[in-house]
Amino acid sequence: MGWATGYIEALQNGETVSFRPRGHSMKGRINSGDRCTVEPVGDRQLEVDDIVLCKVRGAQYLHLIKAKRGSQFQIGNNRGGINGWVSRTAIYGILIDVEP
Repeated sequence: MGWATGYIEALQNGETVSFRPRGHSMKGRINSGDRCTVEPVGDRQLEVDDIVLCKVRGAQYLHLIKAKRGSQFQIGNNRGGINGWVSRTAIYGILIDVEP
C-alpha cells in the first residue's frame, strides 16, 4: 500500500480522482498541495511530457513521461530525476487539471 493506492483503485474502476500530493519533485508543474485531477488513462495515446499516476518498482508517483521506447515509458520528476521504465499496465491515470 502506498499514498495513491485508493486513487489507483478508483482509476481502475473508471473514476476520475482529485487529490493534493505533497512534495517538491514536480515543482514548476505541480506545487506541493496543489489539487490535481487525474482521469483513467484508457486507450489514450501517451506522450513524452504527460504527467501520469503510475507505479515504478512498487513505488507510486505522479510524475512525467520522460521518454518512450517501444511499449515502454521512462518515468521521472520535474527536477531531472529518473524513476525507471514501465509498461503501459503500470500507468493508471493522466493529469488533466492542476489548481492551487
